[in-house]
Amino acid sequence: MERKWWHGKVAYQIYPKSFKDSNGDGIGDIPGIIEKLDYLQELGIGVLWISPVYLSPCADQGYDIADYYQIDPMFGTMADMDRLLEEAKKRDIAVLMDLVVNHCSDEHVWFQKALADPDGEYGQYFYIEEGKNGNPPTNWRSYFGGSVWEPIPGTDKYYLHLFHKKQPDLNWRNPKLREEIYKMVNWWLDKGLAGFRLDAIINIRKPLVFEDYPADREDGLCDMGQVLEHASGIGEYLGELRDQTFRPHDALTIGEVFNVTDEELKEFIGENGYFSSMFDFRQTLEGKSLLGWYDCRIPTPEDYKWCCFKSQKNSEGVGYLANIIENHDEPRGVSHYLLKEAQHEDGKKLLAAMYFMLKGLPFIYQGQELGMENGAFQSVDELEDVSSLDEYRRCLEVGCDEAQALKVVCHYSRDNARTPYQWSDEEQAGFTTGTPWLKLNPNYRRINAKEQMARRDSVYAWYRALIRLRNNPEYAETIVYGETVPVLTAEKDIMAYLRSGENQRLLVIGNFDGESRKVNLSGIRNEDERTTVPGAVKLLLNSQKAVTEEYDQKAQGREKECPVDQGILTLAPYQALILEV
Repeated sequence: MERKWWHGKVAYQIYPKSFKDSNGDGIGDIPGIIEKLDYLQELGIGVLWISPVYLSPCADQGYDIADYYQIDPMFGTMADMDRLLEEAKKRDIAVLMDLVVNHCSDEHVWFQKALADPDGEYGQYFYIEEGKNGNPPTNWRSYFGGSVWEPIPGTDKYYLHLFHKKQPDLNWRNPKLREEIYKMVNWWLDKGLAGFRLDAIINIRKPLVFEDYPADREDGLCDMGQVLEHASGIGEYLGELRDQTFRPHDALTIGEVFNVTDEELKEFIGENGYFSSMFDFRQTLEGKSLLGWYDCRIPTPEDYKWCCFKSQKNSEGVGYLANIIENHDEPRGVSHYLLKEAQHEDGKKLLAAMYFMLKGLPFIYQGQELGMENGAFQSVDELEDVSSLDEYRRCLEVGCDEAQALKVVCHYSRDNARTPYQWSDEEQAGFTTGTPWLKLNPNYRRINAKEQMARRDSVYAWYRALIRLRNNPEYAETIVYGETVPVLTAEKDIMAYLRSGENQRLLVIGNFDGESRKVNLSGIRNEDERTTVPGAVKLLLNSQKAVTEEYDQKAQGREKECPVDQGILTLAPYQALILEV
């Protein structure tokens, strides 16, 4: 693997609207991010991904962009953005923005001109088609429910929107449109941006023929996943985008891609891949259903373990994945992947270690380092997320009562990750002096950054310890580039793997069981299948022991106390250990 400047970094995602409000209007902003850069630097962050702050009417919380060259006033000014880039650079933090180019806003000047003249130049920037016998051109279903086609008033034409009706899809078949996009991307990279996270990028290629597909629900519509299976040749667009923009700038690009096959992985993140990396969504997709959230199944610890191992196996020798347990579109990881009885600090630290130590670029979503949990919404009226409202309607359609529908939606809602950041136990969690745009999680009195930064055994302290270990020159080579080798896989609710470097092996092991477990380390095998019984075992990190800078420094050059007796390792409930073996 060619070594890149970002391989050894730790990345952090900010959802600006909910991170820190600097002016008391209840909405997070760019000056608020600048205010907290020292916090991110102290945590150990090297890459910062900021969700959209472009000018937008916010039909989908900023992912409907009205002007790619302007900052929305709710977030600040372009001068604020320039200052953010400057201040981040001083702290050796590279900044990524969201690149949202599958669609724009219906308030973008391109679309306004297209509406005025659907057959003209700007009509070709979008997908505008005539209806069929008074009906939409096809039976495709939007990701947010209903038809992907919206009628253009006063005509028999429709425009395509795979997401919200205020998010018309851009026509990548049009070379003029592509040139406009490349111009904009290079403008931002020249300004000092380090790269992009590419939103919904797999959707830019549509089937060449617009036709109906077999319906998969009683509404007569079909899921877009089925449609995109018939859309070939996306590499033509992605390769051109890479060559015209990313490659000349050595930009870091992370693709949001859900449906790449194992065979296609090399094309996306290989040596000459379209992107630097892409998010590993295998765990995210586990248990999901095309029928809707009401039909989804929450993954078990065993599901989670095997999803991670499959992704690591498929990417080894191919490319570098970006690893997550949550983002702005998903429920909080600790509320989703941990059993109810494990949703406490020990469980949160366990989950953190299991994902963070995998090979790849670890992403931390804002508040994850505190173990922030799903929101506490009491009514559907408290939800802002457009997809949550559609899924609530879907639950009622299939026979759920209102209480059941609310329970389902409250688990999966994107608003769970969008509740304001919990900085302190003060009024409004220290997020704002005004009224937050979205309801705070009332547990901020108990879970907040101020309290955790002062406590040696907090979830925050554990994340800092994991980051310091990754940055430690003694172990960085193995953690960043070593192979992930699953071990002890037959042990139910035990997740264990080796990070195997050229001259070093680290064992990452965790117990998802509510009971203590004894594990025979002689079950660990070399590649040639010979049994290896560890001799000297050095304990690097223990999730159930308070972690401080002093504690870490004392460990250098000597062994710590390790719960191994004649090859038998004893794990407490929900304990994670990182050992050098």
